[in-house]
Amino acid sequence: MAKIRCFTEMGMGVDVHGRDVTKAAKRAVSDAIRHSSVGFFRMVGKTPHDMFVDVTVAVPYPDDVDTDAVALELPYGTVTVKAVSGGLEVPADSGSDAIIIANAAVLVSLDDGK
Repeated sequence: MAKIRCFTEMGMGVDVHGRDVTKAAKRAVSDAIRHSSVGFFRMVGKTPHDMFVDVTVAVPYPDDVDTDAVALELPYGTVTVKAVSGGLEVPADSGSDAIIIANAAVLVSLDDGK
């Protein structure tokens, strides 16, 4: 099987209080998929369930991301989520809290049938 990438979307998500990298990552994925409406499946003899959705989220603390929770943001396809180091942490003036900013890349592919 060869996967052919059909589209790529990017998104950004923020957790303003609590340093919750999973919440920021989920919001980044949600932001990315809200930019698209994919309707070409019937034209190529596929359904939305045939998609392979590969997600990379970049956050300051990638080991703390609940990738299963992030995957639930995607309604269709075979989903994989990988968390990597990146994003941004903006400390509060008091130092007791921070804003967490996550970036997401959502890649959607289909099997070319070969």
